Amino acid sequence: MHFTEVAGTKNNHKVSLYALSTCVWCKLIKQFLSNNGVAYRFVDVDLLNEADKSVVNKDILFKGGTITYPTTIIDDEKLIQGYRVEYMKILLDT
Repeated sequence: MHFTEVAGTKNNHKVSLYALSTCVWCKLIKQFLSNNGVAYRFVDVDLLNEADKSVVNKDILFKGGTITYPTTIIDDEKLIQGYRVEYMKILLDT
């Protein structure tokens, strides 16, 4: 599976985003991260093949989440689901 890397000046955290290409909330999370200079990577799950979708679903479930988008994972351990930018600001020191 290929993640799209987005450069940013704030790269002290590993930020991964599982999104849908048609999801307004997903687009808003991408915009929030970009506007705040956060380096992150994302994949639009709806554009993946079935095998890669299964990998994404297993990763989300393994980390304690439910299959919903957007799902943001910070430092491979903190899972945030939905548009929760105030919580993200705290975790990302933005």
